[in-house]
Amino acid sequence: MGNKINEQYIYKLISRNIKRLRSLQNISQLNLALSTGLTHNFINDIENCKKGVSAKTLAKLSVALNVEPYQFFLPESLSNNDMMIYVKDFNDSLQKVVADLTQQYTGKSSFTK
Repeated sequence: MGNKINEQYIYKLISRNIKRLRSLQNISQLNLALSTGLTHNFINDIENCKKGVSAKTLAKLSVALNVEPYQFFLPESLSNNDMMIYVKDFNDSLQKVVADLTQQYTGKSSFTK
């Protein structure tokens, strides 16, 4: 794992992943703040490692970003095997979004498993 596990490492890991997940979805800090009930300044402070987050805040962020909580703890460098797990997770999430939108706009399910 290369990085020494300590409190600052965990803060950096979480802050980088929040920013990465928010950016992937093209969500601004302000919109994330509005959807979580947190302030824009607090979101900014989290992403800049100025503040830590509680489990309650992680839950709010997880719901607002529609991601599993473990995704806030993914390391920066992933092995090929770990990357495939991440890609599969992303694919599953994307399929869920497509199915939800299809259901919402057509009343029919787009995928059957």
